Amino acid sequence: MTALTVLLALLAALSNAGASVLQRRAAVQEPDQGDGAGSVVRRFAHLLRRPYWLAGAGLLGLSSLLQAGALAVGSLSLVQPLLAAELLFTLAVGSVVFRRRPEARTWLAFVALAGGLALFLLAAAPSPGRATARPGDWLLGGGGALGVVVLLVVGARPTRGASRAALLGLASAVSFAATAALLKEAVGRLGQGPAEMFGHWSLYATGAAGLVAFLLLQGALGAGSLTASQPALTLGDALTSVVLGWLLFGESIHVGLSLLPEAIGVALIGAGSIGLVHAPSVGGEWDATDPEESPGSTAALPRTPRR
Repeated sequence: MTALTVLLALLAALSNAGASVLQRRAAVQEPDQGDGAGSVVRRFAHLLRRPYWLAGAGLLGLSSLLQAGALAVGSLSLVQPLLAAELLFTLAVGSVVFRRRPEARTWLAFVALAGGLALFLLAAAPSPGRATARPGDWLLGGGGALGVVVLLVVGARPTRGASRAALLGLASAVSFAATAALLKEAVGRLGQGPAEMFGHWSLYATGAAGLVAFLLLQGALGAGSLTASQPALTLGDALTSVVLGWLLFGESIHVGLSLLPEAIGVALIGAGSIGLVHAPSVGGEWDATDPEESPGSTAALPRTPRR
């Protein structure tokens, strides 16, 4: 079952990465029309006519099915952290779609982020817990996640560019983690029969939380480069899932001697984040231009002078 869980989770990560890249590809073709509600609706309506955006939406749906399959045979604390592979998949797929290769410094930053997260999770070794959560635990876990999302969205409103993309990406990450927890709750009830799953509120809450996460993701993709939004999205999803797994399903992590590699993992995540902020790709926004406007461009973007 573990091998199947890992395979399904990695395929979900690949589908997620493809969805992000393709929808970012559509976003750079559609000019920003302001922050008003009417402008947002018009921009979204235009995106619905973009083939790349529709293909990304299809991949996002496929990712949800693969994730549901992984959660049906594995634990939340195993499935969601494996989605950290989405970082490297995003760079690989994005390099093909945007016809530009991020330079080695950006790759190293992403590897440090993903490697640090992997080391932390391997050392923490979250244990499997209950198949479903106690009703009272959802008040704490669900209410806490909702509060964090609201704070992040409010904090993103006065910002622009990379900061806005990162904050909305993190809000989307918390929403996706909550969606995964709700989906696990629903799938966990499938063992009692389809009627139990379809008659429980968690299945419908999964759809509502997923819609919120999806809309926040669109905001993050439209606000700035994937190098700003994707780390917050992927790492935030994994770490929030570990917390929700502990709060809702009684999953636990190792302490004691495991604290040392856990601390090293956190340090690598921090180093990768700092390196990413200073990477030339962030200033040049390797995914900020339509590749059809500059055919044949396969080299890395020129380094952007620092201010």
